[in-house]
Amino acid sequence: MAIQLNPAAASAQRDGRSSGPLDMAALLIAAYDLGDMINESADAADYLYWKARLAQDEEAQALIRRFRKAKERFEECSRFGRFHPDYDAARREAAELQRQLDDNAVIRRFKEAEQALDDMLREIAVLIARAVSEDIKVPDSGSIRTGCGGGSCGGGCASCG
Repeated sequence: MAIQLNPAAASAQRDGRSSGPLDMAALLIAAYDLGDMINESADAADYLYWKARLAQDEEAQALIRRFRKAKERFEECSRFGRFHPDYDAARREAAELQRQLDDNAVIRRFKEAEQALDDMLREIAVLIARAVSEDIKVPDSGSIRTGCGGGSCGGGCASCG
């Protein structure tokens, strides 16, 4: 989805010129309009579709629950380090369940849809920030999370925790 910024306003902002006092109401309306455009996008529709499919898929939900338990067990063993008697078994179990999560079609499609939506939102955030100033820092989504792997299913996806 390509977002078009008002070229005159962006140019005036970069040149240090202002087009007048900030109209907060107009800014809020534009923000809500942008939100509506995002909600109507194919990426958002795809994300919501796969989120609902994931929530209804009993096999995926059972796999997520099993992974959560295995992850908790591994984290408990990890507190004591690799010398814990169950450390290797807990690590292998968590890794195997992570592989099964990655191989599950519904979970995989959900993660792909989530990443596509995240990429679009990041692109929009960068465009907005750059319209204000080239110096504004926008968080890198890779530094926040790197796909499924950090949440309850292993990676922080919305449905998996």
